[in-house]
Amino acid sequence: MTILIWGSGLCLFAAAVLTVVKIVRGPTVLNRALATDLLVTILICTIGLKVAATDDKTPLAILFALSLVAFVGSVAVARFVHTGSEIPEECGPTAVSNWTEER
Repeated sequence: MTILIWGSGLCLFAAAVLTVVKIVRGPTVLNRALATDLLVTILICTIGLKVAATDDKTPLAILFALSLVAFVGSVAVARFVHTGSEIPEECGPTAVSNWTEER
């Protein structure tokens, strides 16, 4: 059982590292948003693995809260993409405020 838990943890760690690479190198904002959602999902799986390994039910509240945040984030990104909106290239705070005022 210990080998299975360590193997699962190692796979989750490798997935998290590759996801962070995708966040850094992603060519578009949509790719970065999806990779961030995947990173939250990997974190949820890691917390679930900890709960399964230690039989400690305390982190379940954090697990449910992260699940809700990931769901709301995915829906927000999907709605943003569905409307066809584009984020300007200059992603500074003034660029975003100017961009929203133009609409």
